Amino acid sequence: MTLILGIDPGSRVTGYGVINNIGPRQEYVTSGCIRTAVNSTLPSRLNEIFTGITQIITEFMPDEMAIERVFMARSADSALKLGQARGAAIVAAVNQGLTVHEYEARKVKQAVVGTGAASKDQVQHMVRTLLDLPGNPQQDAADALAIALCHINTRFSIDRIAGADAGTTFRRGRLNGISE
Repeated sequence: MTLILGIDPGSRVTGYGVINNIGPRQEYVTSGCIRTAVNSTLPSRLNEIFTGITQIITEFMPDEMAIERVFMARSADSALKLGQARGAAIVAAVNQGLTVHEYEARKVKQAVVGTGAASKDQVQHMVRTLLDLPGNPQQDAADALAIALCHINTRFSIDRIAGADAGTTFRRGRLNGISE
């Protein structure tokens, strides 16, 4: 059983989602958004993000955190603000002793929807379906849940590969060392 915190950072709205990974199953725990004050300064908003993430970690005690990697936004200014919001979330997690894993938006969409070019509506729908939610989560929360699901899928695949029989080898696309 591993509790994963997913974060979709933003300087105005930061989405979060917590998923419990129980073997091959994922169980929804909570999700929501940290909305910063509209007229506040960037340092104040970063503090709100830091404080909000710290509270979520303290309340739910996740084992790991997954966060979206910075991408080049419409403008350099937007990318810088996004990077600072990510930094506030990462520092909150590291201060609480969590390991932090980063994923590109395209990889998250690929892992959850099946295509890296998926729309926000498609991500919302698949998160709802995969976690058996009664309704669509808010878009930023859905993105955060998708990031957590991507991490679980990536981690599960790596763990499965690492746990393969030591006598098993792969050669020219064939599996050797297993009797059938």
